[in-house]
Amino acid sequence: MPLLRRIARKDHAAIAFTLDGAPCEGRAGDTLLSAILSRTESLRRAEFSGEPRAGFCQMGACQDCWVMNEAGERLRACTTPLLAGMRIVTTRGRSA
Repeated sequence: MPLLRRIARKDHAAIAFTLDGAPCEGRAGDTLLSAILSRTESLRRAEFSGEPRAGFCQMGACQDCWVMNEAGERLRACTTPLLAGMRIVTTRGRSA
């Protein structure tokens, strides 16, 4: 079940992206964080405890929302705009 439910901007253009190998869809104007949390209940798992994480500050000041693209580039999900064709990998999608 998604953590976020879209109540506004439902009519914005759909943007296709891939999350941990699965096709997903966000909306124009979404950040990676909002697009991901509109599809799943957490962004990633904490490295040490394994607990689910969903971002903390929502403004790029903390280190809680890092994800990667398939090329291995780290992206801050709360401040990175969603772009068509992005292929995002979270700690859920990485092998240990």
